[in-house]
Amino acid sequence: MAKEVTTVSEEGFSSTNEIRDFESTIDATGEEGPDTLEALLAAYSSCYVPALRVGGQQRDVEELGTIEIDVSGELNDDDKLESISFDIRVEEDVDEEKGQQIVDRAFELCKVHDALKDSLHAETSFEGGAV
Repeated sequence: MAKEVTTVSEEGFSSTNEIRDFESTIDATGEEGPDTLEALLAAYSSCYVPALRVGGQQRDVEELGTIEIDVSGELNDDDKLESISFDIRVEEDVDEEKGQQIVDRAFELCKVHDALKDSLHAETSFEGGAV
């Protein structure tokens, strides 16, 4: 099984992404939509939410209730991500020790977290005059 996305940019730095029956716009300049790093941070935290829920269930917390994550991506001097931090708040009253167990398990479950590893680098082909 594969996940497939088609990305089209007719000019400039904005791209339309076709994902199944959905479309999203990502603009490297941030003028016509989220920029590329904002889109990555949103995908990461959106993947982390269900991982937290499952991690909680696996650590005997059946329901976390509302989950809110403030994500911060610090940039280096080249405007590339240097670090990412999650400030996580959940509705359920969970002590610090149990919360850390849930957080650790969620990182093990989160598919986007796993995809950020160094060994995952896109294999590419390139064809000019094709469009």
